[in-house]
Amino acid sequence: MKAFSFIAPGEFKLTDKPRPVILKPTDAIVRVTLASICSSDVHIKHGAVPRAVTGVTVGHEMVGIIESIGSEVTKFAPGDRVTVNVETFCGECFFCQNGFVNNCTDPNGGWALGCRIDGGLAEYVRVPLADNGLNKIPDNVSDEQALFVGDILATGFWTTKISEISQSDSVAIIGAGPTGLCTLLCAMLRHPARIIVCEKDSSRRDLAKRLCPDAIVVSTEELLPTVAKACPHGGADRVIEVAGSDDSFRLAWQAARPNAIVTIVALYDNDQILPLPHIYGKNLTFKTGGVDGCDCDRTLQLISEGLIDTTPLLTHRFPLSRIEEAFELFESKSDGVVKIAIRPD
Repeated sequence: MKAFSFIAPGEFKLTDKPRPVILKPTDAIVRVTLASICSSDVHIKHGAVPRAVTGVTVGHEMVGIIESIGSEVTKFAPGDRVTVNVETFCGECFFCQNGFVNNCTDPNGGWALGCRIDGGLAEYVRVPLADNGLNKIPDNVSDEQALFVGDILATGFWTTKISEISQSDSVAIIGAGPTGLCTLLCAMLRHPARIIVCEKDSSRRDLAKRLCPDAIVVSTEELLPTVAKACPHGGADRVIEVAGSDDSFRLAWQAARPNAIVTIVALYDNDQILPLPHIYGKNLTFKTGGVDGCDCDRTLQLISEGLIDTTPLLTHRFPLSRIEEAFELFESKSDGVVKIAIRPD
């Protein structure tokens, strides 16, 4: 089969690989019907993900149809249409039992697909611990509607949950890239008093405004004066940093009011320094980390009910045979690209 692989730092290539087979009784083999490229794949290419294994098939955003299952898979059957979670998790260890599935202690736990084991920018993918890592797609939900459920939509849903957003809050979202826009859609479900979206790219600001007409959408230069004026207490009650740059990290704590929650879900290329002397008196609570993708059934239900629609994020579509061209486009952020759907030939 064709698979898009991490050849060496700085190099991805479409290669031929054997079709995956069941290795453990908890595995499922999924025929990929639609996949996407994520910013995390770009980070792998540039060496910002030390755990990434050379030679691995990349890609962790995908939907498909189950081809075969191991003897211990009980929740699914061949022929089921499914989303694939970015994380694999056992459901039994301390972390899984407490909902912290990103930290599952299984050898394949956490973010393995497309990082430590072969992922989904391919024709087929082996999904370990399939009873936990797959979710059935409702009949009225298309592949494109379900495509982001296992990763960026899961991240947006989890991020707004751990940010403890209430209806009286002012919420500032820094970054209107794919994950930031999913965070915006999920923040809207919590009906905060106001949402402020900060994004440097004008086309992505326009998209954020189309998704949420009531949001205040600003450039990076406008964020601090806007929160000072628009928020009752001189800053945002909840700040969510999804952009992943040195400047956006600094803006996150600057835009927060005293005693606010600042949630950092961005992945950075460089170490970030928390300037404690400058923020000591603000008494901020920081929450950081990777998604715990425990709510995919819930987000699929919300999509089925028409309450979430991520399809406006899909700006480009390519066959797998042109994945190298698609990746170059996504990495360069040219031609107004937000997300790209990749369909096997």
